[in-house]
Amino acid sequence: MEYMKRMLGLLAAALLAGLYATAQDKIVKPEISYAGTPRSCEIGGLTVKGVEGYEDYVLTGISGLSVGQRVTVPGSEITEAVKRYWRHGLFSDVSVTVDSIVGSKVYLCFNLSVRPRVSTINYNGLKKSEREDLEARLGIMPGSQITPNVIDRAKILAKKYFDEKGYKNAEIDIQQRDDVAAKNQVILDINVDKKDKMKVRHIYLVGNKNLSDKKIKGSLFTKGAFAKTHEAGKLSSFLKSKKFTEERYEADKQNLIDKYNELGYRDMVIVKDSVWNHDHNHVNIYVEIDEGQKYYIRNITWVGNTVVSTDNLNMLLGMKKGDVYNQKRLKKRLEEDEDAVGNYYWNNGYLFYQLTPTEVNVVGDSIDLEMRISEGQQAHISSVRIFGNDRLYEEVVRRELRTKPGDLFSKDALMRSAREIASMGFFDPEKVNPDIKPNIEDGTVDINWELEQKSNDQVEFSLGWGQTGVIGRVSLKLNNFSMRNLFGKNKMHRGIMPIGDGEQLALSAQTNGTYYQSYSISYSAPWFGGKRPNAFNVGAFYSKQTDVNSNYYNNSWMNYYNYYGSYNNYYYNNYESYLDDDKYVQLVGFSVGWGKRLRWPDDYFQLSVSLAYQRYMLKDWQYFIITNGNCNNINLGVTLSRTSTDNQLFPRRGSEFLASVTLTPPWSLWDGKDYEHLATDANSATFQSEQEDKYRWIEYHKWKFKFRNYTALTSGQKCFVLMSRVEFGLLGSYNRFKKSPFETFYMGGDGMSGYSSGYAQETIGLRGYENGSLTPYSAPGYAYDRFTLELRYPFMLGNTTIYGLAFLEGGNAWYDTKKFNPFDMKRSAGAGVRIFLPMVGLMGIDWAYGFDEALSTGTKGGSQFHFVLGQEF
Repeated sequence: MEYMKRMLGLLAAALLAGLYATAQDKIVKPEISYAGTPRSCEIGGLTVKGVEGYEDYVLTGISGLSVGQRVTVPGSEITEAVKRYWRHGLFSDVSVTVDSIVGSKVYLCFNLSVRPRVSTINYNGLKKSEREDLEARLGIMPGSQITPNVIDRAKILAKKYFDEKGYKNAEIDIQQRDDVAAKNQVILDINVDKKDKMKVRHIYLVGNKNLSDKKIKGSLFTKGAFAKTHEAGKLSSFLKSKKFTEERYEADKQNLIDKYNELGYRDMVIVKDSVWNHDHNHVNIYVEIDEGQKYYIRNITWVGNTVVSTDNLNMLLGMKKGDVYNQKRLKKRLEEDEDAVGNYYWNNGYLFYQLTPTEVNVVGDSIDLEMRISEGQQAHISSVRIFGNDRLYEEVVRRELRTKPGDLFSKDALMRSAREIASMGFFDPEKVNPDIKPNIEDGTVDINWELEQKSNDQVEFSLGWGQTGVIGRVSLKLNNFSMRNLFGKNKMHRGIMPIGDGEQLALSAQTNGTYYQSYSISYSAPWFGGKRPNAFNVGAFYSKQTDVNSNYYNNSWMNYYNYYGSYNNYYYNNYESYLDDDKYVQLVGFSVGWGKRLRWPDDYFQLSVSLAYQRYMLKDWQYFIITNGNCNNINLGVTLSRTSTDNQLFPRRGSEFLASVTLTPPWSLWDGKDYEHLATDANSATFQSEQEDKYRWIEYHKWKFKFRNYTALTSGQKCFVLMSRVEFGLLGSYNRFKKSPFETFYMGGDGMSGYSSGYAQETIGLRGYENGSLTPYSAPGYAYDRFTLELRYPFMLGNTTIYGLAFLEGGNAWYDTKKFNPFDMKRSAGAGVRIFLPMVGLMGIDWAYGFDEALSTGTKGGSQFHFVLGQEF
């Protein structure tokens, strides 16, 4: 027993001694001396202080250290951990302390201060567009952390942005201040003083003997080699940009070299050049040129050509011995022109073809060229993939492609496919670009079409005010309709709406309740049956227009005569009170048409045939020769058209052509009636009955010709485009005593109403004159012409397209076709803007001034505003 007590006492003494020794080995907040001997320790724990909103394991993980790792205190491992925190960029202050050392274990604590975040950014001294551009450039957004590097980078990017804009002296100051309403957040003030744009005062040219100063600097009407660098204060620079930027100047120096190369001076060099400040807002430019000598082509040899003969290649090149060594023309004839050598190969499948023009001999002023060709093998199309057609069936897109798997590669077919897809109207035409992926190993090529779908269905709900009061219009135009989906014929049914086949269904209704109402429906399929490009369309319409009784005209005239100022108010507010339901004109009609894409003269042509019937029902309608009765019009229309434009919304190149004839049966040739000696006195007993019989069946032949051409005057997507238009129309008769009272031309104004359903006339616009002022009701137009020159420039392209225009226009209409004279024009000029919105369509406004006297008013057209809704051809 005594032994056991002694042993327990010894054990207790040993434990107390161990605890004492342990207490002696734990060092709290030790001082770490870098002058002392480093100590090897095991990391017993890692903690982080000073940061909220982050998990501890995320913050400790940045250090690169881990519990159990052996480190030297002090040592490089901990130093590298601190550097990692700094490199991370989130922290404005980083330090490390040793909480304690227990035996051989060290417990580390990293003390961090998080960099502030941006709560608000203020841009001072900028316009809205500049602010938006600068926001995109700098990339600083509310919520992002701010660092000295971010501030420095922002200043550099802002300075570069304003340098590119010509503000070389712009001052950018970025200040940050604490946001008192948000902890650890700052307000960023970006203050910009743009100063004035830097412009060019003088351009000094030395050594240019064969290229005059005028050809380098340009003149008032011509562009020089310096296309973007112009002298301020000179007439030659009128309407040209005078701002100076390094990028423009460097580009113009290369343009100058290219110009000399184009003239045969292949050795031309810019010996030296300099730019210095003339004053605070202007610089001077000095350029010294060594032109060298002019070179000519002596011999052209072709090496490596097995597919095309040397004679054919020489013919395609179009350059021969003795020609000036024009390097620009050489490149165009080898690669760029539509009939270039390269295109001949690429259009015949030789996608891997390469041609290197090499100067093999230079003797005096003559150069021998060797055209080294590597033809390679013909490439066949392996796969064609289409992406982005979310609402349109892939088969609808594929049927427009000229590039199909198994076909030989053709650049022309590829470009034509891009044009056809862009013209469909279902995709953003500015983003229709094929992605070509050649496979040299197996001699094939993959073509991917990355398309961006856009909505082209249109819904219209509008209210207007006219002499009859409020007029409402509702219309729905589905441009991606699918008839087979409507009847459940397609297994790939897409959602509730019957869409996906690219067909068109249009419904519209227009009424003011009592005076006027009109309804129409139409359906068209560009690939009827889905296998061939044969178009089919069908449509029907109905309209009714009611007249007013005679008291309206008597009272309104007296009111106008007695008190002019109240006439308009009376006219608008009391019109409907005089409506006479027993006086009206009703129109009902339907049509069916068929069209076929032709292969000759080329496959841009289309032939269309339509059969239509209209019935005009009149009762005491005083605006035609015939006032009562039913008139019938059955006609056959034949149209030949060609469209080769590159863009549906903003064409830059190509043309639109239409020639049509509409024929009715020549009833007067076989009905045996003497139309020459019918009663002409409206008060006679037989006049009305003879008129009803005369016009029971309408007869005429109608001829129309329309042509538009688009020419890009500058390069690039945003370019000036000149649209020129020529247009003629003629309404003839088989019998001069039975001229049709319908289908005449109603000319003047906006021209957007197409056919005037109330009067069965075709509306032709001529801006600068009131609607119909060139063909009053008493003398309807049986012939017309129209000529237009229109300069366009796009402000925005894509799903929403906006462009401005300025125009010169002329035209006229004639009651007697024998007096048709294309040189007897009513002239106008003006400007306008067009806006295309996907759900609405094309809208616009024009201001025009008519210089000549209108037939109906007897006065000049004068200043006119015209509103546009819908596409006009």
